[in-house]
Amino acid sequence: MKKILVLSFLLTTSSYAAPSRLKDLVSVKGVRENPILGYGLVIGLNGSGDAGGEITNTSLKKMFEKLGLNPKTEITSKNVAAVVVTAKLPAFARVGQKLDLVISSIGDASSLAGGTLLVTPLKGGDGNIYAVAAGPMSIGGLKKGAKFATTGTIPNGATVEREVLTDFEKKNSLRLSLNNPDFTTAARIEKVINEELGGKFASAKDSTTIDLVVPSQYERNVVQLMAIIENFKVNPDSAAKIVINERTGTIVAGGDVTVSPVAISHADLSIEVKNEGGNDKSGKPNTLYFMEKGTTLNELVKSLNAFGVAPEDLISIFQTLKRDGALVGDIEVI
Repeated sequence: MKKILVLSFLLTTSSYAAPSRLKDLVSVKGVRENPILGYGLVIGLNGSGDAGGEITNTSLKKMFEKLGLNPKTEITSKNVAAVVVTAKLPAFARVGQKLDLVISSIGDASSLAGGTLLVTPLKGGDGNIYAVAAGPMSIGGLKKGAKFATTGTIPNGATVEREVLTDFEKKNSLRLSLNNPDFTTAARIEKVINEELGGKFASAKDSTTIDLVVPSQYERNVVQLMAIIENFKVNPDSAAKIVINERTGTIVAGGDVTVSPVAISHADLSIEVKNEGGNDKSGKPNTLYFMEKGTTLNELVKSLNAFGVAPEDLISIFQTLKRDGALVGDIEVI
């Protein structure tokens, strides 16, 4: 019995798409997270740590030296593991703010369960220390047999020690960047902002960028301006596109995807999309299907599902239609 493909459609035309808040469509230049990371040691493991190694042993020796001890021989312990600690420094992070941590083993430790991260400085891409991390680790799903016991987390495990300096409240202009570049959407955003603010303040530079001049009444009050602008509603647009995941047999397509007049045969199935309706004259039921010019992909798939077309067959049909030029839309395989 053939599997029936369940095809999800994202209706992307302006007539179908619901208006979205501007905050969900754009990001503001300079307002973003920054990754920070550091190297540290997790102690207190129950014999599941690293079995020695130059990095772990050297780190242990240096740690004891900082504590005033001076070990003469190499230190080895299976209760210790070398780890990399990562976190995200939010935009406008302030000293004392807490950050969540992800800790990953870099040695041959079999588990980090029950371990405690020693004090670890976290650095940014510029080499400066922005936060300090420490604390007991959490490994979820141990009772159910966690498959990745060499990775754990520490909620609120780091404290911000250095701020990223910004002058956001003093800006006299802002740059908005579309998360999904599109000329139509950029033009609509420009129009909505200018209409709502009552002047020529926004200017779309390309499919991604909208430059915004801060109105005089919002000088030194840019936060209030952004709070207003980010709630403006805009109908987003996008190119007709089909995304195919061949590993799972999943296809997601935009509502603008259409099929031009074409005839295609696949296995024991024949399909014909033509200018005028027709009848199957082959005498073989369920092998020839007629569809009108301008048929949408949604209509085509519903018909193919009725024939019991398998996901792998439908993927091949779409790819062939695209190569022939009969499918109006892009195809992306992931």
